[in-house]
Amino acid sequence: MISERELLATVPTQLYIGGQWVDGSSGRHIDVHDPATGAVLATIADASPADGIAALDAAVAAAASWAATPARTRAELLRAAWEQLTARADEFALLMTLEMGKPLAEARGEVAYGGEFLRWFSEEAPRIAGRYGPNPEGTGRMIVTQRPVGPCFFITPWNFPLAMATRKIAPALAAGCTVVIKPAELTPLTTLHFAKLLEEVGVPAGVVNVITTSTSGAVSEPIIRDPRLRKLSFTGSTPVGRKLLEQAAQGVLRTSMELGGNAPFIVFEDADLDAAVDAAMLAKFRNIGEACTAANRFLVHADVAEEFTRRVTERVAAFRVGRGTEEGVTIGPLIDDRAVAKADALVADAVARGAQLRTGGSALEGPGTFYAPTVVADVAAGSDILREEIFGPVLAISTFTDEADAVRRANDTEYGLVSYVFTRDLARGQRMIDQLETGMMGLNVGVVSNAAAPFGGVKQSGLGREGGLEGIHEYLDTKYTLTPM
Repeated sequence: MISERELLATVPTQLYIGGQWVDGSSGRHIDVHDPATGAVLATIADASPADGIAALDAAVAAAASWAATPARTRAELLRAAWEQLTARADEFALLMTLEMGKPLAEARGEVAYGGEFLRWFSEEAPRIAGRYGPNPEGTGRMIVTQRPVGPCFFITPWNFPLAMATRKIAPALAAGCTVVIKPAELTPLTTLHFAKLLEEVGVPAGVVNVITTSTSGAVSEPIIRDPRLRKLSFTGSTPVGRKLLEQAAQGVLRTSMELGGNAPFIVFEDADLDAAVDAAMLAKFRNIGEACTAANRFLVHADVAEEFTRRVTERVAAFRVGRGTEEGVTIGPLIDDRAVAKADALVADAVARGAQLRTGGSALEGPGTFYAPTVVADVAAGSDILREEIFGPVLAISTFTDEADAVRRANDTEYGLVSYVFTRDLARGQRMIDQLETGMMGLNVGVVSNAAAPFGGVKQSGLGREGGLEGIHEYLDTKYTLTPM
């Protein structure tokens, strides 16, 4: 397996614009840190607003030729990227662990998941279709075609550095769109390394452009307001998403917004507790709890609450905390000091309102930004931890006594990304599908994400869908033509 030093020596540190690796015009640089140690992993270029526009220039210049590239050619390039990523899974997994902190086993899982978007959309590219037929009046024939929307701008988060890039880039390229992508300042190395892979498999110059910056707003806004841009896709917080939607309104851009979550995890009295506990570990602690799909509020029927709490506490107390590269580690560091402080404040507020701290509940001494895996039970209504997205390894439990109350409390949030339900009653499961206000739901499962499924939320959790049959249509415009009979 490649060493950390050898791997970091191969990762680009410049901007990728128009098929060239360039230093950028700002003269500034960004230090990328290992959250487990605080050490600097790499120093990379810090793009200016002018660099952002140069990247858009390159995407615009390449747009016509890429849109005209046969679908089969686009498909084969995406397939080649998937094959290369799969062959180099260990190095991409290690890179993600170094810059984000997740354990290596989870990073390998992200490589597999992120890679599936390349494979899935390589298969969707040749299937872009329209329709042809007479109109109902018999006076003409209707031709409906699909065309690429045009140049796209992607803003991706730090928590899934590879999958968030492939989930956006793959359908865009499959549809015939060109791309400017701005990865998060905290975890840009994986995206830069992936852009190098795309270059190596033959994706033409200008089709994918990468800008890294410490001044996201200043660099992003001119791109979004440029009339040549036709699509904006963002994954991140709801407040930032609202601001970006305001900017996108000026150009009436197509937008995809995957925003915040506050996922309920409902355990009914008839649930299979073994399955529910296993799923709780995945739904809550996958990615150290730093996932928009993470279970945020555990609503457990009073009849099984104590047993469920005992079992999850036993499991959580046994987690091993440490640097993700170490053998047996299940919980890595949080991304930065602010994430640790937020988790600590949410737990403290819950305990002050009467919650019982069953395990954990404190920051761990450095180096690194670690927070102890935590379980709090009997969380009172009104606690901050029930309203805010935790984004950390904290499992918060409240109880309920009837189905209607569980549904009411689950829906009592402005968010609506995903929900989880555990019950043996199929009729109740169907009622939950109908009544829970979320874009996705796990019924007796703790992980729902899949490249073949439409990922996205309702309410203030976002707009549009990524993945599945629906994902490629986010990058296509429909054109209708009428011809005489």
